[in-house]
Amino acid sequence: MSDTINVVGIRYKKAGRVYYFDPAGLELKVNDCVVVNTPRGQKLGQVAATAHQFRSGELARPPKPGLRKATPEDLKRAAEFAGKEIEVLTEAAKLVVKLNLPMKLIMAEYNLDGNNLTIYFKAAERVDFRELVKELNSFFKLRVELRQVGPRDEAKLVGGYGRCGRPLCCASFLSEFAPVSIKMAKAQNLPLNPMKIAGSCGRLLCCLAYEAEPSQKAPEKSAEAVEMPVEEDIGILEDTAVEEVTEVIESEQPTNNGDAATDKPPPAGGQGLL
Repeated sequence: MSDTINVVGIRYKKAGRVYYFDPAGLELKVNDCVVVNTPRGQKLGQVAATAHQFRSGELARPPKPGLRKATPEDLKRAAEFAGKEIEVLTEAAKLVVKLNLPMKLIMAEYNLDGNNLTIYFKAAERVDFRELVKELNSFFKLRVELRQVGPRDEAKLVGGYGRCGRPLCCASFLSEFAPVSIKMAKAQNLPLNPMKIAGSCGRLLCCLAYEAEPSQKAPEKSAEAVEMPVEEDIGILEDTAVEEVTEVIESEQPTNNGDAATDKPPPAGGQGLL
């Protein structure tokens, strides 16, 4: 009989992507607060899925260890750092204006150790922000990372309400973005007016995929082993891990990875939505 491996699903934000860790024998329930080790230090998360058993051959790679239950001190420290994030954005925005950079700051986030600060931003074109990173590192006296996000991820991070009057799906319960195409709108006899089938992000509504026929959806990839999203040293954006996110750290240059053509509504009168 083959060995079995226990894994537990953890997410860092509401509707964030679920990552899998070794529970290390802990008795965890859904919504329990935990602290996990990541390449960028400790992070506070919540249990999204209780322990599941897999045979060792079913996993493409073993889940990482480094998980413990959060203490009251951890929760207090996380709340203190969250209270500083508005101040961080204010000071960072002053530097952006000083350096005359064409970028929009969206959100700031500390890790639980307080030695790593991540700032999310949006920009329409390539931005050389090396000088900004130097200024930020000097001002805050810690490691600062800048991450460029696309329109859909901006909506997920900021939140808001859709045309249906309900909170945005991406900020409420969608852990990952599914491909959406204009064919889905045509098959449902919806008007191909960009103002009617586009969300607040300017891309096609995610809910178009809810009633799409199975034949219209992208085929699922078959794999011999279950691919668990686990933390890696590079190339992983924990909270908004989707195809249009570009992570930029210090000396690296940002690249503008837009959505696929099928994710954009047709222009109205020759004008785009963005």
